[in-house]
Amino acid sequence: MARGGKRVGAGRPPGTGKYGEPTKAMRLPISLADQLSEVLATWGRSRFEDIVPQLQRLRRQRQAGSGLPLYSQAVAAGLPDPSRDEIDEELDLNAYLSQHPESSFCVRARGDSMMEAGIQMEDLLVVDTVPEPQDGDLVMAVVDAELMVKRFHRQGDRLVLVSENPQQPAVWLSQEREFYILGIITHVIHAF
Repeated sequence: MARGGKRVGAGRPPGTGKYGEPTKAMRLPISLADQLSEVLATWGRSRFEDIVPQLQRLRRQRQAGSGLPLYSQAVAAGLPDPSRDEIDEELDLNAYLSQHPESSFCVRARGDSMMEAGIQMEDLLVVDTVPEPQDGDLVMAVVDAELMVKRFHRQGDRLVLVSENPQQPAVWLSQEREFYILGIITHVIHAF
């Protein structure tokens, strides 16, 4: 007689379990098992009124915990120390990259005018539209219908946008020019 595998007539007939329909075995992370059990406990009472709030709560918990692990030990650019691998917190990239995630956006850089600021072609720039630019901030601006990233400076009562490439000229802002500061560059994301 063979051992293991599927046997004819074995198991519960489809649709006779507590859910009244065929079921499927699944693997899931242990961290979700208890939460999923809570959802399934309400399943029999009502498929909609009771289950929707549970699913919404589960979604909020997963979104709140959707950050990357941030280890408490900083790393020198050498070999890691396996004895110090404590996770300090989960890093929420939205909160880390911007104080105002609801008013921020990302855009790709092009050109070489900001090389010395560490901005390279195709880098992702995180732009926060809420704060007013301060002297020395990197900003995204529209000048005469052209989008640009420059360093913002005040020189007396004049405003100037300066490239971080000595071969690029500064852009002086005045009432004669149409310009608008879209936001401050808070981070540059560079892929290797």
